Amino acid sequence: MSIQIADYNSISYNKAGKFEDTRFEKIHNVIFKSSLNASILVAQEIATLIRSKDLANENCVLGLATGSSPIKVYEELVRMHKEEGLSFANVITFNLDEYYPMDKNNIQSYYYFMHEHLFNHVDILPEHINIPNGKVSNENLYQYCIDYEMKIKEAGGIDFQLLGIGRTGHIGFNEPGSHLNSGTRIITLDHITRIDAAPVFLGIDNVPRKAITMGIGTVMSAKRIVLLAWGLNKGEIIKETVESKISSNVPATYLQQHNNCTFVLDREASSELTRVKTPWLVTSCIWTDALKLKAVVWLSELLNKPILKLTDKDYNDNSMSGLLTEEGTAYDLNIKMFNKLQHTITGWPGGKPNADDSNRPERTNPTKKRVIIFSPHPDDDVISMGGTFDRLVDQGHEVHIAYQTSGNIAVSDEEALKYAEISNEINTNSDKANSIINFIKNKKGNDIIDPIEVRNLKGLIRKSESLAATRYLGLPDENVHFLNLPFYETGTIKKGELTQDDINLMCNMIETIKPHQIYAAGDLADPHGTHKVCLDVLFLAIEALKTQVFMQDCWVWLYRGAWHEWESYEIEMAVPMSPDQVLKKRHAIFFHQSQKDGVMFQGDDSREFWVRVEDRNRLTAKKYNDFGLANYAAIEAFKRYHF
Repeated sequence: MSIQIADYNSISYNKAGKFEDTRFEKIHNVIFKSSLNASILVAQEIATLIRSKDLANENCVLGLATGSSPIKVYEELVRMHKEEGLSFANVITFNLDEYYPMDKNNIQSYYYFMHEHLFNHVDILPEHINIPNGKVSNENLYQYCIDYEMKIKEAGGIDFQLLGIGRTGHIGFNEPGSHLNSGTRIITLDHITRIDAAPVFLGIDNVPRKAITMGIGTVMSAKRIVLLAWGLNKGEIIKETVESKISSNVPATYLQQHNNCTFVLDREASSELTRVKTPWLVTSCIWTDALKLKAVVWLSELLNKPILKLTDKDYNDNSMSGLLTEEGTAYDLNIKMFNKLQHTITGWPGGKPNADDSNRPERTNPTKKRVIIFSPHPDDDVISMGGTFDRLVDQGHEVHIAYQTSGNIAVSDEEALKYAEISNEINTNSDKANSIINFIKNKKGNDIIDPIEVRNLKGLIRKSESLAATRYLGLPDENVHFLNLPFYETGTIKKGELTQDDINLMCNMIETIKPHQIYAAGDLADPHGTHKVCLDVLFLAIEALKTQVFMQDCWVWLYRGAWHEWESYEIEMAVPMSPDQVLKKRHAIFFHQSQKDGVMFQGDDSREFWVRVEDRNRLTAKKYNDFGLANYAAIEAFKRYHF
């Protein structure tokens, strides 16, 4: 393999430093703690190849991918070009695909993407850049695809092919049903693929239904293939691709037949692999407390039995005899893990006054805590932890809400037009309102960036909805903060880079309040990535402040958003809700009216946010009850971040 495993900050090693048994896996893969570190190493492999080809006076032929996965790879290549003299003069590139029809100047085109992220910043020759033409005429399309294939062969074939993977298992745009020998062609996009692209296009109705793509055969002819996958949303398809039989229903499984292919994953994308999710089924384990809880919870769910009813036979029959050897009997192990789960449950998320806190998730003192709830968008606070928010206020803590972004991109033009027309009625013939109304009514195409006046109006809509919800939950307006982090304010789905300005705003907020508790979104399944950036900027702020005295008394609790919940074994604080609190949380979410009906970034779940989050909270409570614990109407879950 071109990449040496020792180079990777991988979690795929046992204590002896040797490979764990990977008999379930049919594709070589390595796992990183961070997608950034992984991207840098992949970029280094590409750079090494470019340089070695240059020394041999040969062209380096790269197959390139688009999407969010390779962005950091391209950023590192650009950095190496500018700072280390990496030249692309000998590089010929062939992109995997392009939407059809699609004008190359459209900001959603892959032509635009590649020039924005790579080509405009390096010394590649324009005639060496090959990207499928999304405007080729229908009558010329067949011949165009043949010519694209021939051009790859004339260049000597692809030396290095970079891939991402879609949730349908597509590579390039080779959707389920694609044949192993397929070449470059026009293809109809799967509905799931179009759903995943919807945020970029501001709605699924704007996503093209077709694309031009290199074929499976074209990809497989590359001398070296590296596939990148980041995030929880890729976990299931990575497991299916790596561990299942080859099938045209999952086109990426064809890569099992390639003799020089590596999947580069982050922890979230690898989370469903057998050796990661249930390592006791693969090899002998070092039984840490965390792994013991994970295994017992898994066994309870697998057998649909309460934890206290699991038997020695249950453990032995499911490859967990080594665990019993350490613990003695199932009885002793069951009680220990049952108590561990039970101690996560608390109706006092800020700590219970005058109570023994040795078995509680939060400290008793100080009795009245200063709390910051960081909310990436102006509704994540009530969607994700509305019940806990209500408890903290009701129990007398000094609660502050900090909305990290304006959320303006998620307000539809129709919603903004409604408010502009109301404003124009109140302020007769307002120039600003008329300007907004005229722009929206004459706006054509979803690739047009809203002017600042329209974005400000959309931000004000989100702000007013947030204040209505926080007032409903009893929070004074002076405790509600709108940070409007600069990275978000681009007017497009593509956000800017985090800068020191973003970090300073977060640091100032934390230094001003000096909190005993911080709540933040730890949901990395957000379809347009804002949650991850907001979490990154929090971690950077904490890193900058952690030596300050007040931070020694600050605990950070992470909640999940509308897409995923923490796994049961990961939960460190579980806050039950009564039926009345569930209803109160629902009403708080309803104040965010612009997000209630026809949500712009729905993902592949057609339920409204309030429905899916109620179902999730109810399911968490049911799991606790199935483990043999108390029966609650709903539970909100949190995991502590230790810094």
